This record gives sequence, C-alpha cells and structure tokens, in this order.
Amino acid sequence: MPRPIFRSVSPDEVKISREGDTAVFTYADQKTMGCGMNLKIGDKIHGMTDADLLQMHNEMAERVLAARETFDSVCVEVPPGLPQVEYRKNTRTWSPKGDVLRCFIDNDPDNYEEPMIEIDDKKLTWKEFGRMLMSYEGWGMRLAIMPDDEMHEEPVIVKSESRAKYMEENPND
Repeated sequence: MPRPIFRSVSPDEVKISREGDTAVFTYADQKTMGCGMNLKIGDKIHGMTDADLLQMHNEMAERVLAARETFDSVCVEVPPGLPQVEYRKNTRTWSPKGDVLRCFIDNDPDNYEEPMIEIDDKKLTWKEFGRMLMSYEGWGMRLAIMPDDEMHEEPVIVKSESRAKYMEENPND
C-alpha cells in the first residue's frame, strides 16, 4: 500500500480545528493523505483565521516537498562534542540539527513502561523524542542499535534475516 503523501491542500480537503495552541488538520482523503497533522503554533494561533492556518500548512508542505526533491542521499551528522539538538521556543519542541542522532536508551524514572532518550546531555521523554521526530513526518528512518561507547563510529551493516542467523553463519565475528 502506498504511503500517504504530504502536500498542499485546499479548504475542502481538510478540516481545521484548534486544541489550545495547536492547529489540528484532519484530511478528508485519509487513504492518500494520511489521517492528519498537528501543528503547534503557540499563542499567536488565537489571532489566526482558518485561512491563515491553511496557508501555514501549505507553506510547510511546499518546504517539505522541496527538501525531498533536493535530497541527495547525504545524511548530515553533527560531530561528537557539538550539540545535535536545539530547543525551539516558538514550537516548544526539540529539533535535530542534522539527520543522524546518536542517542542513549534509558528508562524513564517517572514511567518505567517507556524509554527515555538521552541526546548529548539532554534527557527526552518518549513523547518529547516522538514530537522531535515528527519534524520528519512523511520521511523514513533507519535505526542502528550499538554499544553506547561506539555511537560515534560508523557501523558496519550486513544483510541477514536476523542477528542470530548472522552469528550462526559467521561464528568468528
């Protein structure tokens, strides 16, 4: 099944509502567009019309599409020692500065059923980490799990149906 395509929409293709300082866009054609998008705007949302919000949505969609078209399969990794994420006050979310994140997986002391993700020396709840990833909505990601003291190294990636199968076929690795 094809993935939803994020694009500009017309007023008849979307229902716009507000939840606090967040614009909620619900697409009429959820099969091809996905179920919707939430856009945290802040206090200025209260003075914005639906047309203003739709324009903001569509400008974002155009920026995303332009970025996809110019993407050349180069993922930028911020070097160790420099901050990989920054806090955006206007959206009150963390944002990656590159395309590769070196993270440490821990447990959340306030919620033992969910992980806490440490990036640099910032501890993000699973919800905060998920909100940060939403800046890449409509894209994909590959996740390489490795020892925390080797995160700065480029992993060797091999194709196999599982780690156990690989180790069975390559006992000296």
